[in-house]
Amino acid sequence: MTFGRVVRLIYRGLSMPRLLMSIAVRVLAAMFLLVPFSAGQSGTAAPNPCAAKEQQQFEFWVGEWDATWPGPQAGAVQHGSNSIRRILDNCVVEESFSGGTDMPLRGRSVSIFDLRAGKWKQTWVDNQGGYLDFVGEFKDGMMVLAREAVRPDGKRGVQRMVYKNITANDFDWSWESSSDGGKTWQVQWPIHYKRRK
Repeated sequence: MTFGRVVRLIYRGLSMPRLLMSIAVRVLAAMFLLVPFSAGQSGTAAPNPCAAKEQQQFEFWVGEWDATWPGPQAGAVQHGSNSIRRILDNCVVEESFSGGTDMPLRGRSVSIFDLRAGKWKQTWVDNQGGYLDFVGEFKDGMMVLAREAVRPDGKRGVQRMVYKNITANDFDWSWESSSDGGKTWQVQWPIHYKRRK
């Protein structure tokens, strides 16, 4: 029996075996469900977020880096490394940080430009149980990613990472915190990045 005949039989209200009626109802339901999807496909294609021009805003970070920061004693310098690469069809920026022999911290992050939000989003995890999520943007020559945080004493604050003084072979990064809603900031951890040759 053809599909058209099944539809005509349903329309006329003629009796059919239950199995055939069940199949006909399912086929018709599937057709109605597929109409909106096929109609959308014939219209304008959705923009590819991985091809957005904003993807280039984090390109300065991609590469192999030596990282230095002040040690606990005055004048001391500690060393680490960071490896940044594009993954998942160049849509995601992946970070792999090591504190080297000077500190035990090891961590990873993934960053992506969220086209709908018009913002960069980054998620960080590390070997000390840390999980942090950030949102931000590239503006005035700096990448700033921030998050709300709850301090150990229960008070709320804001934390941010600032990538600044960016050149082809080096830049400065700082971990900063604010207890007054972002009016003033305290630098907790400054790092200088130098690209490996």
